[in-house]
Amino acid sequence: MKLNEIRDNEGATKNRMRVGRGIGSGKGKTGGRGVKGQKARSGVAIKGFEGGQMPLHRRLPKRGFNNPGATDLNAVNIGRIQQAVDAGKLDVSAPVTVESLIAAGVVSKARDGVKILGVGELTAKLTFQVSRASKSAVEAIEKAGGSVTQSLATADDAVASA
Repeated sequence: MKLNEIRDNEGATKNRMRVGRGIGSGKGKTGGRGVKGQKARSGVAIKGFEGGQMPLHRRLPKRGFNNPGATDLNAVNIGRIQQAVDAGKLDVSAPVTVESLIAAGVVSKARDGVKILGVGELTAKLTFQVSRASKSAVEAIEKAGGSVTQSLATADDAVASA
């Protein structure tokens, strides 16, 4: 076999159907749309329409809401931070911030900040500059000789300062 002899198997490709090209084509006149009515016209959008009956999406009750003021924080356990310190990815002398956690690979993206949680053991003396920290995390960090500075700058604070 040569490169110029390569071709598809018989019947592997079909010619596309050209609708509305005369009655002899088999898809002429109405172009496969049937006759008359809303669906025969162009620009039909009746996805949820049920013939006048109340549509399903309107019969079902609504639940919950999306809070526009919610903050999307990265949750990081102190045990995970200790692993990064042991692996040499986090510098013990520098403060632990969102940027340093991203650089260490502990967090993938910044979001609205970081919340430190108290699961795991922390032995390194670290200074944290994060959005939030749980009580158990603050206790564990201070027990290891470190400190925590919490500052969550919200959208309301930004508007108030402007």
